[in-house]
Amino acid sequence: MQTDDPVMPEPPRSIEAFRSRLANIAPGLPKRLRQCADHIAAHTERIAVSTVAELAAGADVPPSALMRFCQIMGFSGFSEMQKLFRDAFAPGWPDYATRLNNLKDNGSGSPAALLAEFVEAGRASLEALAKTADEAALMQAVEVLAQAETVHVVGFRRAFPVASYLAYVFEKMSVPAMLHDGVGKLDHRHALRAGDAILAITFAPYSEETLNLAADAAARGMPVVGLTDHHGSPLARHAGAVLTVPEVDFGAFRSLSATIALALTLAVAVGSRRTETAG
Repeated sequence: MQTDDPVMPEPPRSIEAFRSRLANIAPGLPKRLRQCADHIAAHTERIAVSTVAELAAGADVPPSALMRFCQIMGFSGFSEMQKLFRDAFAPGWPDYATRLNNLKDNGSGSPAALLAEFVEAGRASLEALAKTADEAALMQAVEVLAQAETVHVVGFRRAFPVASYLAYVFEKMSVPAMLHDGVGKLDHRHALRAGDAILAITFAPYSEETLNLAADAAARGMPVVGLTDHHGSPLARHAGAVLTVPEVDFGAFRSLSATIALALTLAVAVGSRRTETAG
């Protein structure tokens, strides 16, 4: 029996193959599918962490158009395309047992060698922050947080030490703050009030809890300050002020040196600003 259904191509098996196919087919696509292609090409880093609805909204097309785009690229649907990017990302950050074995195999496992390497990673991170810090964004973030009735600090997983440290320093600076830490699976978004502000912190692979709370706050019209790794982060779409911080890793262990420095700067600047306005 003959069929008129077109034969779909095999799906790309790597990010490089995905980009190559996208570049080849994009010029001949109809308008809506071309919008999908252009948006995906410009935001490939978001595929692993976004929903169909989010990507479709970004491309200004209905979700059905994005699903059709996935099929034209050779995937059965969005989930299969997203899996390619999630799987590709995972090998870059092996589990901790693998990281320790790699350090041992490379002769970098002695305490003295580790200290030297992590000091160097921290130094490089701090130098990069000094060169790339966005002064205007920092000033905007300080103004937003200084005017807030309460600063809600949100950070899970790797961002938790930064969030808890910020909450500690805010308390010492007499800045009303609440730490959202997810302890006991408790969701404290009911504590958000008009006049408050959110300081959300997340890095790849991004915390869904942080993104959801930031999105909820933004939908309510509350100001959101984002602290993340780059402007392509999914957190950036919910934040009015975005602070980015580079961190150099060693052996797939990522430093927090620059992040802590930026967090301390932010907390002290907010405390100082509130003192000025109160006087």
